[in-house]
Amino acid sequence: MPERSRRELRVVAIGGGTGLSTLLKGLKKYTVSSLSDSPRISQLCAVVTVSDDGGSSGRLRKEFNMLPPGDVRNCIVALSEDEALLSRLFQHRFEKGQSLEGHSFGNLFLAALTALTGDFGEAVRLSSEILATRGHIFPATTSNIELEALMQDGTRVRGETKITASKGRIEELFLVPADPEPLPQTLLAIATADLITIGPGSLFTSLIPNLLVRGIPQAIRESPAIKVYVCNLMTQANESLERTAADHIRALNDHADCQLFDYALINRMPASSALKAKYALEGASQIVADLDAIEAIGACPVLGDYLCEDGVARHDTDGVAKDLMQLAMQAPAERVSSEARR
Repeated sequence: MPERSRRELRVVAIGGGTGLSTLLKGLKKYTVSSLSDSPRISQLCAVVTVSDDGGSSGRLRKEFNMLPPGDVRNCIVALSEDEALLSRLFQHRFEKGQSLEGHSFGNLFLAALTALTGDFGEAVRLSSEILATRGHIFPATTSNIELEALMQDGTRVRGETKITASKGRIEELFLVPADPEPLPQTLLAIATADLITIGPGSLFTSLIPNLLVRGIPQAIRESPAIKVYVCNLMTQANESLERTAADHIRALNDHADCQLFDYALINRMPASSALKAKYALEGASQIVADLDAIEAIGACPVLGDYLCEDGVARHDTDGVAKDLMQLAMQAPAERVSSEARR
């Protein structure tokens, strides 16, 4: 492998929600790595789902006919050079004011820039410049899309908020309108990547929507990059209850209509009794790591202690990023080494 490929890596992280922004916080540290024994990310791109229709994002979407800014805003803050004042400003949520209450400043800022430029993608780019982000952020599509879920009982539910609140088991997800166009920059970033990650994040409302955008699954499949699924820590009500780690990968592959992953990062650290009890109240639990089934799908499991407890289950972003960098340094044809699998 050439020296540049070993030391300078191009990374694309695909997802949405808090899972993607958490991952980006760990990856961005490698954009300035100067250690001789550490790889450096020369290009970091985040591809973000834009299907949210609730909360501040949903209100702005309806009032201004724009794409929902919430997940994009979180990624801008996560990748910002300075996570102090400007980042806190972007995350500030108004608690008073009939029109302002519930809105975050960052969402309003993106709404204003979208109105000025007439282009949500350009508004994201300019916002990233202002916060001096260590990476590029691309909405998965600039089309005004909605989610529609086919439930196990044959009914259909339209809209992310209603899908999340539904009590049924989701069988298949669709975008309305179907087959929206991606940004050309997204396809180029995927085609030239050394590492592509999907997850962590809500299976049906954060991850799968990206794979329903025209050309994105094909670009991932054809890319020479190492492709890694970062598995969730816990099941999620109305999205992934009773689904194992292998079930998550199958759902992603099925919606992409191809096999996506070389590796899957799987947490092996058990949750505390208190955390288990908290999640059990909503019927959730730690995701079962069915390693044999994962290998049968064609993905190689990489085990690590990725669980951090902070009242809720969070990924250890530094640990995940470190293992992703180790995998990215390997040739695509290689399988995980005994050191990587620990």
